[in-house]
Order: sequence, then C-alpha cells, then structure tokens
Amino acid sequence: MASQPRITSVIGAVNIGSFRISAMIAGITDSGEMQVLGSGQRASQGIKRGYVTDMAAATYAVRDAIERAEKLAGTSVTSVWIGCSGAGLASTINPVEIDIGGRRIEEEDIEHLLVTAREGLEPDGRMVLHAQPACYFLDGADGVANPKGLHADRLGVDIHVMLADGAPMRNITEAVQNAHLEVEGIVAAPLAAGLACLTPEERDLGVALVEFGGEVTNVSVYAAGMLLGLTTIPRGSADITDAIASAFSIKRFQAERLKCVNGSAIASPHDHREMIAATGPDDEASASVARGADASGRIRRSELIAVITGELDCLMRDVGRALESMGFATGGKPGARQVVLTGGGAEMAGLADYAQSVLGMPVRIGKPPALRGLPEAHSVPGFATLAGLVLYAAEDPVDVRSIGSSYTETTRWTGLSAVRQIWKAVRDYF
Repeated sequence: MASQPRITSVIGAVNIGSFRISAMIAGITDSGEMQVLGSGQRASQGIKRGYVTDMAAATYAVRDAIERAEKLAGTSVTSVWIGCSGAGLASTINPVEIDIGGRRIEEEDIEHLLVTAREGLEPDGRMVLHAQPACYFLDGADGVANPKGLHADRLGVDIHVMLADGAPMRNITEAVQNAHLEVEGIVAAPLAAGLACLTPEERDLGVALVEFGGEVTNVSVYAAGMLLGLTTIPRGSADITDAIASAFSIKRFQAERLKCVNGSAIASPHDHREMIAATGPDDEASASVARGADASGRIRRSELIAVITGELDCLMRDVGRALESMGFATGGKPGARQVVLTGGGAEMAGLADYAQSVLGMPVRIGKPPALRGLPEAHSVPGFATLAGLVLYAAEDPVDVRSIGSSYTETTRWTGLSAVRQIWKAVRDYF
C-alpha cells in the first residue's frame, strides 16, 4: 500500500464576495503537488458590491467560512490570503529601463532594475495590491523570461501594478483580522481567476476574462502574458435575482431558486407552453401568489426567460463597452479573440452561447483546474477565484516592493579617469 504524501506547508485562502464568502485550505506535499484539504462556503453578510458595510457581520461570515473549511481539513490556519472584487480596482503597466552598456547582465543588474521600478511607483494616494515584473525586454526584444547572462545596451521590465482604494481594503483586512486571522496578502479577484481559468498560451495570445459575480462584474484583458486592462461593472447576477423578484412580486430567495432551477440565457420555442412553480413546496402557505401566476401558482417559463435576458442585455452592453475601451475588438471585427466567462453568474444555463451571439466572438466557461481533493461541488465557475488564490499563494510571485536594497550603485573608472582616481587616493591616504 502506497504511503500518503507528506504535507510540508499549508495555505489558507478566503474569497470575500457579495453573494458568498468561501474558504479553502490546501497543502503542498513533499513532491510539490497541491492538495485541497478542505473548503467551505456560506452566504455573504456585511458586504455590498465588494465593500464592507457591516464590520461585525462580515467578520462573523469570514470566521464561519474558515471554520467550515478547517473542520473538513482536520487542521486550522492562522493566516490567509484574501481575494476581493470591486473597491476601486485598477490595473496599470509601468515600463522601466536602465542602461547596461553592452555588457553581460548579472543578478545585481536585475535587482537594480527592480529597485528602480519600486522607487518609481506612484499610486496617487491609492493602495498598491501587487507590483510584479511581468516580462523583461532588452534592446527592442520583448518577452524575455530571464535576462541574466545575456548582453544588452539597455534592460527593461514591464511592472504590472494593481491598485485599489485604500479605505475599503483596510476595512476588508480588518474584518479578516477580527476573525483572528493574519492577512498574508490581498489578491485582486481578476488576477486569481485568471490564474485558475486561463492557460499560459491564452494569456500570451490575448483573451478577455469576464468574472460574473453576485454584485460586481470584473472585465479584464490579458495579452503578452500580462493583465493589461481592468474595468469593474457594479452589476451582477444578484441584479437578475432582484429583477425576477420585482417582476413576479416574490421574495428574493424564491427568485434565486427560480433563476437557478428554471432560468436560462437562451429562449426555446416551447418556453411559452411550459408552466413552472413560482414558489417551492417548503414555502409558507400564506405566501402571496406570484404576479401573473395561474390558480396553481405557476408562471410561464417564457416570462422568466424574458426577465433574465433583459438584464443580461444590459450587462453585456456594459461588458462590450468595457472591452472596446480597453482595445479588445468585439462584434466580429478583425482582431477579435476569445472571451472566458467565470464566476458564480457564469453557471447559468446557455450563458456562453448567449454571450457569443451578443459579443460576436468565441466564448467559453472558465472553471477551476482539477486540483487533487477539490470537491466536485466546488469544481464550478463560482469557485474559480478561490482556487486561484491558493495557486497564487503557492506560486508566490516576486513583488518589487519586497526587493531588498543590497544593490549598491558603483562607478566603473577606465583610462585616464582611473589613473586620476588612483593618484587622488594615494595623495589622500599617504
């Protein structure tokens, strides 16, 4: 019987969304493989469109989610990585160059470059979540993974900087700390979701990632292996739920059930003949009858689909405008590329086909990678960001803000100037 792999390190992650708060505990084995030890979720509380609106409620929800994951994992964690959406997320690329003078590039030159990049960060009063070297370039050649050992006149790097509003991020951090957890770092949800859903080739060729959340939709564009642009839309699947509740005069939980069980983004010819129950068997007997329902409390499925597609039309128009503003061609124009939909809202039936018809480009649904130990119920788009958080933590990418200052600037003296410096030193000390 083969022995179980030994866990050498444990990673905790909490994704703080407006619809659900989910937690995952993963272990790294001695062979370097990641294994999910436990995961849990609960309804979100105290969070509205990515912002903390009730500190006590948010803290309780975080503590509850992590305890559910700890119970399944059989172990506890004292620190976690946080995933967040909204809160004024913005992405920029800062190119930085230094002069090398045609010689071989050494480790000290790379460190000097990153220190220069760190000193050039200008967050404009906002909080820097990430400041990572995306790719190096030298003398006009880009896409260099590791420039060490190459000769160049000039060496440069593209620094990917993720910014957020400071006060909302401090509120999220405090909510987690109040749950007796240390914060290892805050990771923007589009970055984590991209790590989980997109292949390296997709990120290199160019792809748009649409994270369809409960109350926030993040639209990000990747190319050349980097996240080049990000737009946050304050609209999500919860708005569809509210529209259903309003249209049929039913409660939110009934509208959510209707959307998940009978909803679809694509209409079919027989929808007008199909009657569906607006309320469930366990609902209160005194509950009001849905607007437009028959004597049995049923509504036409076609009416439900019409409400859903009406809301999706508004959202997809916003997504299309966001992609156009970031230079990502849509509507079948030359250069149009693939779109990947993920997030809890992407679990709606027929959404990929609907989005493809509206945006005019290939669309697929992005799911978490097949991590060992990940439950089937959590191998869905709604848990892509959570899976991306543990992948991000395991990868532990370089951040220029943590680069040491061991680089010491020196001057190379040659020819007559070298003789003068030697003569000056002899005169000063002898």
